[in-house]
Amino acid sequence: MLASADVQALIVDMDGVLWEGNRALPGLVPFFESIRRRGLKVVLATNNASQTPAQYVAKLAGFGVDVAEAEVMTSAVATAEVLSARPWPSRKAFVLGGDGIRRAMENAGFELLGLYETGAAVVVVGMDRGLSWDKLATATLNLRAGATFVGTNPDLTVPSEHGTTHGNGAILAALTAATGLTPEIIGKPEPTMYQLTLAHLGITPATALAVGDRLDTDILGAVRAGMASVLVLSGVSTRADLATGPAQPSLVMTDIRELTDWLNAG
Repeated sequence: MLASADVQALIVDMDGVLWEGNRALPGLVPFFESIRRRGLKVVLATNNASQTPAQYVAKLAGFGVDVAEAEVMTSAVATAEVLSARPWPSRKAFVLGGDGIRRAMENAGFELLGLYETGAAVVVVGMDRGLSWDKLATATLNLRAGATFVGTNPDLTVPSEHGTTHGNGAILAALTAATGLTPEIIGKPEPTMYQLTLAHLGITPATALAVGDRLDTDILGAVRAGMASVLVLSGVSTRADLATGPAQPSLVMTDIRELTDWLNAG
């Protein structure tokens, strides 16, 4: 049985764990108070690529929680870090997504193409709340011309204050249907984002605990990265999903309030 006293760092998902849309989930402030009191390292690692680390810091501040930008890892940041290390015939990219992935790619030295511009070496797709026919058309044109296809994350759905809505995986599916191509995924359930986070923290998988609300991304990614994990039932996956899920968590808890009690007991 996993003991809370053995945990040195938490890698925590955000959507469905800390909040739903713009509504903080119960127990948010005491959860972070417990983390700080125990002196645990923490990184908030989300598949959501639509916002920058600074925007997430501001959102948490609005909920009464202080975190540093260095304590936020998004699939956008991870994608830009991975792609920037590769050789490319050019640094031209078409990016479908919000501020998070666009700024991360620009900061990594990529030139972002506009609508109906072609010649991209890579097409990167993140959640885009301003999605349009023209954006999908430009992505399709570049992919059919030979650009590498990369998705920040494969989440088919996302929890919101309105209920469960479509996620980035649905956009990737549309482009796959138009091109016949399968994207490379950087975010969870691939282990890449967890591995980058562990390297940044300077710790091994054995001392870190992943916390998430999805068996198919958060928990499967943790298993692939060799980490213990906690599934909280405040987001997408349910207790019934455990019977057929792609991976099993180390622990199952109702929400971060129960997780806080578990941490405090250690």
